[in-house]
Amino acid sequence: MARGKLRIYLGAAPGVGKTYAMLSEAHRRVERGTDCVVAFVEHHGRPRTEVMLHGLEEMPRRELEYRGTSFTEMDIDAVLARRPEVALVDELAHTNVPGSRNAKRWQDVEELLAAGIDVISTVNIQHLESLGDIVESITGVRQQETVPDEVVRRADQVELVDMSPEALRRRMAHGNIYRPDKVDAALSNYFRPGNLTALRELALLWVADRVDEYLNAYRSEHEVSAIWGSRERIVVGLTGGPEGRTLIRRAARLAEKGAGGEVLAVYIARSDGLTSASPKELAVQRGLVEDLGGTFHHVVGDDVPAALLDFARGVNATQIVLGVSRRNSWQYVFGPGVGATVARDSGPDLDVHLITHAEAGKGRGLPVARGARLGRARIVRGWLVGVLGPLLLTVLLTSVTREVGLANDMLLFLTLTVAAALLGGLLPALASAVVGSLLLNWYFTPPVHTLTIADPDNIVAIAIFVGVAVAVASVVDLAARRTHQAARLRAESEILSFLAGNVLRGETSLEELLERVRETFGMESAALLERASDVEPWTCAGSVGPRPCGSPEDADVDVPVGDHMALALTGRVLPAEDRRVLAAFAVQSAVALDRRRLQEEADRARTLAEGNRIRTALLAAVSHDLRTPLAGIKAAVSSLRSDDVAWSEEDQAELLAAIEEGADRLDHLVGNLLDMSRLQTGTVTPLIREVDLDEVVPMALGGVPEDSVELDIPETLPMVSVDKGLLERVVANVVENAVKYSRQDEPVLVSASAIADRVEVRVVDRGPGVPDEAKERIFAPFQRYGDAPRGAGVGLGLAVARGFAEAMGGTISAEDTPGGGLTMVLSLRMAGGRRPGEEPELPRAAVY
Repeated sequence: MARGKLRIYLGAAPGVGKTYAMLSEAHRRVERGTDCVVAFVEHHGRPRTEVMLHGLEEMPRRELEYRGTSFTEMDIDAVLARRPEVALVDELAHTNVPGSRNAKRWQDVEELLAAGIDVISTVNIQHLESLGDIVESITGVRQQETVPDEVVRRADQVELVDMSPEALRRRMAHGNIYRPDKVDAALSNYFRPGNLTALRELALLWVADRVDEYLNAYRSEHEVSAIWGSRERIVVGLTGGPEGRTLIRRAARLAEKGAGGEVLAVYIARSDGLTSASPKELAVQRGLVEDLGGTFHHVVGDDVPAALLDFARGVNATQIVLGVSRRNSWQYVFGPGVGATVARDSGPDLDVHLITHAEAGKGRGLPVARGARLGRARIVRGWLVGVLGPLLLTVLLTSVTREVGLANDMLLFLTLTVAAALLGGLLPALASAVVGSLLLNWYFTPPVHTLTIADPDNIVAIAIFVGVAVAVASVVDLAARRTHQAARLRAESEILSFLAGNVLRGETSLEELLERVRETFGMESAALLERASDVEPWTCAGSVGPRPCGSPEDADVDVPVGDHMALALTGRVLPAEDRRVLAAFAVQSAVALDRRRLQEEADRARTLAEGNRIRTALLAAVSHDLRTPLAGIKAAVSSLRSDDVAWSEEDQAELLAAIEEGADRLDHLVGNLLDMSRLQTGTVTPLIREVDLDEVVPMALGGVPEDSVELDIPETLPMVSVDKGLLERVVANVVENAVKYSRQDEPVLVSASAIADRVEVRVVDRGPGVPDEAKERIFAPFQRYGDAPRGAGVGLGLAVARGFAEAMGGTISAEDTPGGGLTMVLSLRMAGGRRPGEEPELPRAAVY
């Protein structure tokens, strides 16, 4: 069965029209004859959205009971049984009511897609998991309901529903989003122009990156090599020299001139040039380009201009920034240089900028290395010098009336042989020696115009010439080979040193390491494969790039790592000399995989250790603290059942009161223990609603004497977004703790006030207080401060209170009370402009 397709309408904020656009698309499809149903759409009382539901088939919802309240959720079983072609599912990041099959609505959508049903859904940019910290820094509100980025990225279509901040605020002011009594609060808080502008920019950039992925995939599938200048991508060519910082800053300024500009700095380690690279300077330049928002890339290439252009075209760059050469003027006899070659070969689709700098023309720190991989053009020049050079020299010498002597003739021919060796290597030099010796014999050694030699001294001279020519050619060729090997080993050592340092320090994840392998060797994809035994199928432990191979047999290059692991690459066949570095990458990939798994095991072990500590403390609490109220209950019951004592009504009432008090105390202790267990196992599921504090706080004071607490909760306080039951437990625990330690003649003060987008509840006692170093420790489980008696509790009240507060998106902390004592500060999120009981579209709490 084919998987269904997912289309997502992405918005920057509530009210931009995502649901309206989704319903409009549904009407268009129904008109075309598509079987389309509304699986779950929430109109939030907006008239225009509600009208759009008319004419569409709506699936019945599933009713669920939670904490005495009835809620409705999407009935996924009904949708699967109906099997429409297209299902509309609103609010992809929604958290389902406890008791649903899946915790999150996007998991329901995955089931529909797996069943072959196309899904159209909506989501706001602030609900993407990776943007949580950024959105919180912009709006001051932590997004609790989130959806993994990968779920949205896997969508077949993502359409941005855009609206300017001014238009959205006008829509808000007209009452088209929230009811009138909530408009002013929303406009002055979450819907401020700055917030909306920043969220809109986030949405635009995210969609732009998504479009970029589509473009790269299309170019790869259709083998498009030409550059499409959809946005400015500037490649900076670095040599490792001090001018690199200037080039990076200039490239960053160029990128700022166009919206969405991107800077990619690349250092190409080669065998025949740029030998003065400083690892320290490269590290500084890497940090600089990353600070400026760019990326750093390290590539191996023997032909630097070709490798640079290949990299630029591979990333669809539009501009290349290079520095003016640091060569001295005499060094240009060896070639035009990288900048001139790149400018010549870049073509009309790449702009090349040559930037002047303070180091231009000062020479390089080390001599220019003469490579052994000479290239076709240079080898051709070597053959021309080695074969045609002796012929031209012969014509020149025979046309001179005055003879220069056989010894001088031999030196001239030997010069051409050395030049042929320098240009083309060993074979052109040997050819030059053979041609030169024949021409010397025919034209310059008596008797001329014959291959015979009359004078024995000339035979020795010719033999010496040939020997010297062959020896010089061999030495020059060997030096070139050694230079090539040394330069390549240097490049390899730089890569391996950088690789080992990053991996051993744990700075590089497996995926980042595989991406570096793919980038370094210019491959399409890289994957680390493993299997349990020789007969088991291969599984992918990590991969990057499009279409990674599933087994080493399908790869263009594979490097085994042990018996049951292999690094597999696709794209091209690598030469044997590259496998040495590739083998090191493979080993480090296995190390990165082992480190990741060890880290996961360590996290699990840490969790188990914490659980063991909690269980140990729980056993201690059960064995001692819980026995105290049980002993009191047992003693009172035994007394009442005693036949040898006639208890008066007052005595019986006192014993029954002792039983009730012990049972209440026991219930409180067990409740805290169960709550702590839920927090430790992550099963606390807040049901966030808008609540008035003056309705909750008084209900939380039932466990303390009436005259022990003084309330100051203004009726004008804004509503808070909390779970009513959890908030009651938090306030009860904090107040009971304050009453326990406060002086009897000083009631505990419970007050509340609004600050910015938060509401603070302050519980003030006049007890002994807590020193600064112990203010955090009192929130740890099974901690009791000071001389509290063993029967006073198991030390879980504040730990449970903090856990519940954080589960609702709030915080709780301890401060000193002026004049002595302790003040507990409970900070809660202010409601964001929704009707009570309405499913919010603004951030809500997630399942913990």
